Amino acid sequence: MFATAARSLIVLVVFPSLLLAQASGDTLGISKTKPAAGRYVETPHGYMIPYEAKIPGTDITYRMQPIPGGKVKVGSPESEAGRQPDEGPQFEVTIEPFWMAEREVSWAEYKYYMTMHDQLKKLYEAKIRPVADPKSDLVVTAPSNLYDPTFTFKQGADPQQPAVTMSQFAAKQYTKWLSGISGQFLRLPSEAEWEYACRAGSTTAFHFGDDPKQLGDYAWYYENGGETTHKVGLKKPNAWGLYDMHGNVGEWVLDEYAADSYKARAGKTVSAAEAIAWPTKLYPRIVKGGGWDDDAANCRVAVRQQSDDDSWRGEDPNFPQSPWWFTSEPALSVGFRPIRPLQAPATIAERNKFWQADIQQIRDDVNQRVDKEGRGVRGIADAALPADLKKLEDPK
Repeated sequence: MFATAARSLIVLVVFPSLLLAQASGDTLGISKTKPAAGRYVETPHGYMIPYEAKIPGTDITYRMQPIPGGKVKVGSPESEAGRQPDEGPQFEVTIEPFWMAEREVSWAEYKYYMTMHDQLKKLYEAKIRPVADPKSDLVVTAPSNLYDPTFTFKQGADPQQPAVTMSQFAAKQYTKWLSGISGQFLRLPSEAEWEYACRAGSTTAFHFGDDPKQLGDYAWYYENGGETTHKVGLKKPNAWGLYDMHGNVGEWVLDEYAADSYKARAGKTVSAAEAIAWPTKLYPRIVKGGGWDDDAANCRVAVRQQSDDDSWRGEDPNFPQSPWWFTSEPALSVGFRPIRPLQAPATIAERNKFWQADIQQIRDDVNQRVDKEGRGVRGIADAALPADLKKLEDPK
C-alpha cells in the first residue's frame, strides 16, 4: 500500500489559540435562551443545541448533536441475546454533557485533512510557517499520501461515504488538527461515552429495542447492506439525533481492550474519566458499533470489537509499518466520529492526553520517518492556517 519514498509525514503544531478561544467566552452550540423547538440540553452555562460548523477555510460542514449528562450501565446484562463474556459484569458510569458528531467522519472531511501533507509542505518550503519546537506537546501529525489508494478506497471514495482504514492514532490526530484550526476541543469518545450516546436513554441491545428485525431501519449491516459502506445519514437516527451508531462502519474509541477489564468495576459507579482504559500497548484497542460486514448480533451497543494491527496491516510491505493506515479487513469498515465536551480540560497538556501517540512504539515509528529518514516537514495548525493556505493560491 505504501511505497517507501511516498510515505513522508507532515507534522503540524497546534498553538494555544485553542485555549484562548474557549477562555474568551466562545458560545458555539450554546443558546442563552430556551429554544422554542428542536433538541436542546439545559446546563448551568445555557442550552446546548445542535450546530453545524465548517472546517475553517472550506465549505465542508459537519453537524454536532448535544448529549445530556447522566448515567449509563456499560456492557450488557446476562439475559441479552448474543451477549459475549467480555461485555460484563456491568458497571455504572457518570457522564458529563458533550456534543457528538451527528454522522461518522466522511471522506469529504478526512480527505481535506489528508491534503495537509502536501499543503503544509508547500508552506514550509515557502518559509511561511516556521516551527520553533517540533518536540512540543503542541505537535500534531497529518497522514502520509497513499501509495496505492485501492486498499483504502476499495469500498468507494464518495465524499459522503464514511472515511475508513485510519489507525486510532490517525483518528486522534485528526481531532487534534481540527481542534487547532477551529478553536474547539474535539476528541474521540471513550467506550463509556460512546455507549451512553448510542443508547440515548435506552437499556436494550440496540438503541431502538431488542428486536434485530428492526435493525435495517437504523443500520447498514451484513444482512441488508451488501458488501460495502454507504453514505452517512441515510438510515433513521437514534433518539439523540445520531446516525449510523449501529452498522455502516465501526468507530474508534479511546480505550484499550481487555476481556476482563470490567471486573474491577463490577457493581461500582465511576466517573467517565475513571472508566477510560488508557492504552498501554499497540493493540488490541476497541471499535464500537459494528460495520457493514457485521451481522446484527455484532452491531449491538455492548459489542467490543478488537483491533489487531498485525493482521490489519497485513498488506503493508514497509518496516516499520505505517502508524497511519491499515490495509486489510476488517479495517476497511472502521472509521470514527469526534465529540466535544461541554467542559474542556484547562491546559494543552491535559488535552494532549486525548490526542497524543500514547505508547513509545507509535512515537518511534513517527520519529523514524520525520527525524531519521527526513521524509516529512513541520508546520503549524492554528486559527491562522486557512489564511496562510490562501497565500499559496494567491502569493500577492
